[in-house]
Amino acid sequence: MKLSIVVPCYNEEAVLSHFDATIRAVLAGLAVEYELCYVDDGSADGTLARLRSLAQQHRGTTRYLSFSRNFGKEPAILAGLRAADGDAVILMDADLQHPPALIEKMLDLYQLGHDQVVAKRTRHGDRRLRSALSRLYYRAVNRWVDVELTDGVGDFRLLSRTAVDALLSLPEYNRFSKGLFSWIGFDTVTFDYRNAAREAGETKWHLGALVNYGIDGMLSFNCRPLRLAIYAGLGLASLAALYTLWIIGAALVGGVTAPGYVTLVAIIVGLGGLQMVMLGLIGEYIGRIYYEAKRRPHFLVKESNTAAPAPAPADAAPAGSRAG
Repeated sequence: MKLSIVVPCYNEEAVLSHFDATIRAVLAGLAVEYELCYVDDGSADGTLARLRSLAQQHRGTTRYLSFSRNFGKEPAILAGLRAADGDAVILMDADLQHPPALIEKMLDLYQLGHDQVVAKRTRHGDRRLRSALSRLYYRAVNRWVDVELTDGVGDFRLLSRTAVDALLSLPEYNRFSKGLFSWIGFDTVTFDYRNAAREAGETKWHLGALVNYGIDGMLSFNCRPLRLAIYAGLGLASLAALYTLWIIGAALVGGVTAPGYVTLVAIIVGLGGLQMVMLGLIGEYIGRIYYEAKRRPHFLVKESNTAAPAPAPADAAPAGSRAG
């Protein structure tokens, strides 16, 4: 069989050579043909130069793509999946937090007939607050979304060719891979592993990025927040009707008294804030429709040592550019 390793890279110059040497040492001991598919997501450091050097050093087993700018990890994953032509594909990061030594275990489970072999990271070593917030988020989000999202499960996984083709058949612009992996289904097995520390460089997942990622996960696979807006509106209308009846009854029994200023302001501010939240929620969904309607390519490739991955049928690239 042929194994493809897809590695998205963003400013990973400091660790890339060590990662490449480490993973090749692991793959050399396995009875598989392999290729490494690196995707440079518009890095601002020397990542691209390092990829050129690796491609020259390991001809035939190293492929790389470089985006025209930073498009994000989701387009990088998509580009790698389109470029990979192995019977099985493993997605992993270049910072060595995804241990290459687990590839052998993934292949063993794949040989048993599983289409997805998923490595689940334990929370060992994480800060208690972050672990608690993560568990709380996944417990809440799984009550909303139409797919199951598991705490500790990310991009580090092996996909069969069947699973890869299923993912590539999904044309949406706003991609949330963790949800897509769950949505396509197929035979899936999960095993735990202890997360390793970064070998070099800085994490790209700061608080703002994590919050945005969490919102994407909440909105990408359901429209239940919009249904909640309907329920909230009906509930507030019912409360307003009851309050009106109470005011009328109080006026008939005790006469008209001066209305409470604080109560009036609280109601106005509360309803105004709720309306702004609902308006923002509707705007998020409309914005996603807006991006889908544009049908722009997910990424543009400025350089590659092989043919750029073919664009999806609905994609269209500007003249003179290669798109994916």
